[in-house]
Amino acid sequence: MTDERVDPAAEVVELCRDLIRIDTSNYGDEDGPGERKAAEHVASLLDEVGIESRLIEGEAGRTNVIAQWGGAGGSGGSRTDGLLLHGHLDVVPAAAEDWQVDPFAGEVKDGYLWGRGAVDMKDFDAMLLAVVRARQRSGRVPERPITLCFTADEEAGGHKGAQVLVEQHAEELEGCTDAVGEVGGFSATVRGRRIYLIEAAEKGMAWMRLTARGRAGHGSMINRDNAVTTLAAAIARIGAHEWPIQLTPAMRTLLASVGELVGEEVTPDNAEALVSEFEGASRMLGAVIRNTANPTMLGAGYKVNVIPTEASAHVDGRFLPGLEDDFFTTLRALVGEDVDIDFVSHQQPWETPYEGELVDAMTRSILAEDPDAIVAPYLMSGGTDAKHFRKLGMRSFGFAPLRLPADLDFTALFHGVDERVPTDALEFGARVFDRFLDDV
Repeated sequence: MTDERVDPAAEVVELCRDLIRIDTSNYGDEDGPGERKAAEHVASLLDEVGIESRLIEGEAGRTNVIAQWGGAGGSGGSRTDGLLLHGHLDVVPAAAEDWQVDPFAGEVKDGYLWGRGAVDMKDFDAMLLAVVRARQRSGRVPERPITLCFTADEEAGGHKGAQVLVEQHAEELEGCTDAVGEVGGFSATVRGRRIYLIEAAEKGMAWMRLTARGRAGHGSMINRDNAVTTLAAAIARIGAHEWPIQLTPAMRTLLASVGELVGEEVTPDNAEALVSEFEGASRMLGAVIRNTANPTMLGAGYKVNVIPTEASAHVDGRFLPGLEDDFFTTLRALVGEDVDIDFVSHQQPWETPYEGELVDAMTRSILAEDPDAIVAPYLMSGGTDAKHFRKLGMRSFGFAPLRLPADLDFTALFHGVDERVPTDALEFGARVFDRFLDDV
């Protein structure tokens, strides 16, 4: 250890590259390589700088890494309010034939690091590791107790990852009052100004299986009790439904910031127009000013001339904080009485008041590196492990800072083809997160 400051940006690209090269594809079933190899790699990186970690599995190969760092044991500090820093190790699958590069090669090209997980979320894993390793090497261990957590299975709802930790190993998270994870702190450009979006809320998640049952019969005959027809009508109603605009506190604050740039006060009537100022990011932000429900899978029958007894579909439903009852009342009416609804995964929304020490620290750390920027909260359309960790009473934020080019359609890269992150954005993120830890 030394008192000389080590630059965390120095190794962040290589750390991210190495993580991308470890295939941790999560297919949502028993297929896939699991996270064990990546977890062991992360554990070795922590061990290399003297941080002991523990590997925890809910089942073989679905591996989580957890480590305690800082606090009284690290710097003689007296703080007891712990901070959880968490990222997931799994990624969604990638079809190599659709990509310009091998999605698991970790190729650096045209100023970007390409590969599955480059933005979701091995970028933040690498930032966190780079900052922790640099601070540990230079003896700059935070006074606040820090729990480092790298999870399995987030891309399938976290049931084999964060849920296992919360339900079976809560003692590892004891004392943590705040949590910081993914999908926040990235920039979008509006009217020439960079706005950094801090995740302060998430929609709830309802992955549902819809099932219609009818009378089997020959495909050549009249059948008024056809399960496929009943299901198709329900799915069509869901897909065509226009959900009303409803502004939550986080989105009202974000759109008020945009309103100041364009000279308008935010209202439900102009919310969509203000969201459109984000251009590519408006696909995601447009989904968080209303509930949504998208049919995603259909299945029925086994032979063209046989009317099946049963037809099924899957729907990805997302509902705003405080509006779960409204969502399910509407959905039930759209589905109708003849279709059953079962949950594949049902997780609650959350919203953390955008105030306090962490918010101040995130804002200061970004403005120190990008003084002309705007920093504001937003509500995330997808889900993260924060849904599980909040069950232990933690305030949660998403803060994986990236300064991005104005012409990059960043939100399209989540689960998309040719996922990539600018290498200088990774270095920027490491510097910002290092400043953040100075301040928490």
